[in-house]
Amino acid sequence: MWDYSEKVIDHYKNPRNVGKIDNADAIGEAGSLACGDSLKIYLKIENGIVTDAKFQTFGCGSAVASSSMLTEMIIGKPVSEVRKITNKDIADELGGLPPEKMHCSVMGYEALEDALKNYKEDGYVDLDDIRNNKTEEEVICTCFGVTKNVILDAIKQNNLKTVEEITNYTKAGGACGKCKGKIQNILDSYYHRVPDKEVSHKKELSPAQKILKINSIIENKISPELQKDGGDITLVDIDGDKVFVKLQGKCSGCKNSTLTIKSFVESTLKDAISDDIEVIEV
Repeated sequence: MWDYSEKVIDHYKNPRNVGKIDNADAIGEAGSLACGDSLKIYLKIENGIVTDAKFQTFGCGSAVASSSMLTEMIIGKPVSEVRKITNKDIADELGGLPPEKMHCSVMGYEALEDALKNYKEDGYVDLDDIRNNKTEEEVICTCFGVTKNVILDAIKQNNLKTVEEITNYTKAGGACGKCKGKIQNILDSYYHRVPDKEVSHKKELSPAQKILKINSIIENKISPELQKDGGDITLVDIDGDKVFVKLQGKCSGCKNSTLTIKSFVESTLKDAISDDIEVIEV
């Protein structure tokens, strides 16, 4: 489905710095197993220099490659310089990532930020102080636990302009899709846009028109993308807003099939037809 650079493939097949540091000076986490990807990064810091970094991750090849590259980027660097690294820097070092996989570089950035936000120059972290001062962040996407701050950071660092781009970079809106309205509001607020409620690219379709359009999008847009990675998809049935499909080829039985159905197939149909569309794998 996606084209990867030689660096991505290399770091996926031969990841650097995998493991943990028992006496780490800073530890950061991002993602969660419930969301399909998770990352934990350990840093050893001496005299303001990151002397060692290791990671443990669960996720796709892009997640492993992003985590591996991140550790390579920060070892030997001053903390002041490491703090400036963004997800775009990670993706650029890898030679680029497909838009649908940019959330992997964002996860690396989030884990690094999480590790360093509690790090003090003297290496001492007062856990009670952290707990007492921790503020509750507003969660926008409950399916993937993505907060408003994470979405805003992604918009600022990557100049994102659409809900689809934000989904690619953060996963927000990639499951049930109920938060897409909130995501759009964040975009509108950030760019000071006034939404035009009277104009929409999603026209009201008759049942017959909806069936024809869904079939056309699956055949001409979704299927060709899946075929690039040795997979495919077949439309089985349509019942109102419920679209029943069957994955084929390499997509069939893949551990990431649910993510493919929700973040790619369902998201594509929702954007083109209706936010009420639900795609179900049979």
